[in-house]
Amino acid sequence: MDIIKTLTDEFSLKTFQVENTVKLIDEGNTIPFIARYRKEATGSLDDQILRELNDRLSYLRNMEETREKIKKSIEEQGALTEELVLAIDNASTLTELDDIYRPFKKKRKTRASVAKEKGLEPLAKIIYDQAADCGEPIVLAEDYVNQELGVETAKDALQGAMDIIAEIISDDADIRKRMRFVCSAHGILTVKAAAEDIGVYEMYADYSEPISKIPDHRILAINRGEKEELLKVSVDFDIEKAMFIISKNHIKEGSAATETVRSAAEDAYQRLIFPSIEREIRSELTDRASTSAIKVFSTNLKQLLMQPPVKDKVTLGLDPGYRTGCKVAVVDGTGKVLDTGVIYPVPPKPRVEEAKAIIKNMVKKHGVEVFAIGNGTASHETECFAAEVIKELGTGISYMVVSEAGASVYSASKLAAEEFPEFDVSLRSAVSIARRLQDPLAELVKIEPKAIGVGQYQHDMPPSQLNSALDGVVENCVNSVGVDLNTASVQLLSRVAGIGGALAKNIVAYREENGKFTARTELKKVSKLGPKAFEQCAGFLKISDGKNVLDNTSVHPESYDAAKKLLKLCDYSDKDLKLGTAANISERVTARGTEQTALELGIGVPTLEDIVKELERPGRDPRDELPPPMLRQEIMSMEDLKEGMKLKGTVRNVIDFGAFVDIGVHQDGLVHISRICDRFIKHPSEVLKVGDIVDVYVLSVDVPKKRISLSIKEI
Repeated sequence: MDIIKTLTDEFSLKTFQVENTVKLIDEGNTIPFIARYRKEATGSLDDQILRELNDRLSYLRNMEETREKIKKSIEEQGALTEELVLAIDNASTLTELDDIYRPFKKKRKTRASVAKEKGLEPLAKIIYDQAADCGEPIVLAEDYVNQELGVETAKDALQGAMDIIAEIISDDADIRKRMRFVCSAHGILTVKAAAEDIGVYEMYADYSEPISKIPDHRILAINRGEKEELLKVSVDFDIEKAMFIISKNHIKEGSAATETVRSAAEDAYQRLIFPSIEREIRSELTDRASTSAIKVFSTNLKQLLMQPPVKDKVTLGLDPGYRTGCKVAVVDGTGKVLDTGVIYPVPPKPRVEEAKAIIKNMVKKHGVEVFAIGNGTASHETECFAAEVIKELGTGISYMVVSEAGASVYSASKLAAEEFPEFDVSLRSAVSIARRLQDPLAELVKIEPKAIGVGQYQHDMPPSQLNSALDGVVENCVNSVGVDLNTASVQLLSRVAGIGGALAKNIVAYREENGKFTARTELKKVSKLGPKAFEQCAGFLKISDGKNVLDNTSVHPESYDAAKKLLKLCDYSDKDLKLGTAANISERVTARGTEQTALELGIGVPTLEDIVKELERPGRDPRDELPPPMLRQEIMSMEDLKEGMKLKGTVRNVIDFGAFVDIGVHQDGLVHISRICDRFIKHPSEVLKVGDIVDVYVLSVDVPKKRISLSIKEI
């Protein structure tokens, strides 16, 4: 297989793009580095395409290894033919390769292998050949009765021969391939209740749907119900269609042995082929649904991590609770903890006035500008309390309810204990909630991605596949924003291209021992940070007040000479960069001619365009270009909602069948996919993303069940 050609065709790319990308990957370059700093080589392929191409490259290389191993194994058995070599070389999936190799695998003990040990293979061959002058199989079988080998009767001999024939038919790679295709196209997934009370799976108590049409989220729901032993799941397929496929390849009419082979074929289908095909189809459905769910989760996670930070504001974090009270933490604009405490504003032992006094004192003492309230237990009551305090203060403070998914996991972690050894677990959680509002990315990188809570069935996903995808998203987000080399935590630094956990610790240790970094080149002094690691990470690490203003941009050090030459060509200086007065550099480049300027600088046009963006706004944060998060000052409850009411909300999660929107009543409302827009969409992510501020209309409210139905379309 020509892997380069296969990738080129599958991704609809040009040959040079694939060749250069594969070469860069093989040289040990990271995906973020390739995406940002090797655009000329890849034709400006983005991070997502590069990751998909890398995954597919690994799969195809694994296939090639498997292909060679299979050839070698069959050759050692003296059975490798030109026809087999061609079939192996033309196989396009690992499943197809497995089908071809099936007859040559060392099998565990089977009915067929037992029959072969009893000397019945010659009888099976005579019957399977179905010659026109073949005698009656039962008569032929009499010659193979052998009590010493355990063949007591002709009937026993015939049954053994049929078992061998069944295995021959079952091992037919072409039959399996065609059966898999037809069953996937025409089979039915059938679900039945496996218990009297199946709870949330009631709609699947007696359910069936064509395999070709069942949506991914339904597959995952059914799988979960089956795992919980509340549902029984099976694949139904017309046996007549199956036997027609088998008969074309294995049944010869007009022989005395025809019906015997037909019976063996039916046994092969029901006992060997269909159970295997059923498992494969279920596995393929699950893989497809998992891939889709991981993609949705990845998209949501990226949008959550890239939420605009509420910068430079003194923030008061509230981690709500009933029995143990509400934990409070005040952090300054950089996230440094200024104050902590515990208040009891809600039952079972409310001390409301005392709680108000504590909060008001913290606000005045530290100049608190915004509240961040966790959305867990007692969140609604705490939100009511906070809104009342804000109203009494009358200082224009606003608040936001933030997701505390994973906060408890982080608070109890070794990492949190190292970061806040002086605080107990609950107070660490309040700090985390405050920091999540200030800088979602910097805080959420400390938490295992799947615990962040913006997915769908994430706990049912293959762990390695999910972790790989989510780690890629986090890495992409961290590197697209950039990291302050002098303030970043070990966790944030470890996500930078080319660094990892060990080097991140070395960077922080160097910083603590030698003080702030004053230049990117100083990274070369960090223990074990060699030239390759420096090349990969340098452009993503920023120094806001260093000696070289370019160190506060995403311009890679390898392009510093070009950047300085560009400034000179456009009549700008380093001072202009520091003062922010080089904002019109793009106009001057356009006037000079972009391609001509790139030629003069000895760089490609994509690199020139990236340098221009950075020089116009040194230290820019791409998140600042997004709409700011929606802060509130007043509170509503579900009881206040009326049908037809128009409200503003924030999209919290996007899933296959709709989106959940926070409208400020503690309970997120569901916008079904059919109520998102007037045109047809296959998935809500085509229109919505996590963090979007949207206008919604209330369709219905079920207070006892805590369900809110919303519409983005006007009603």
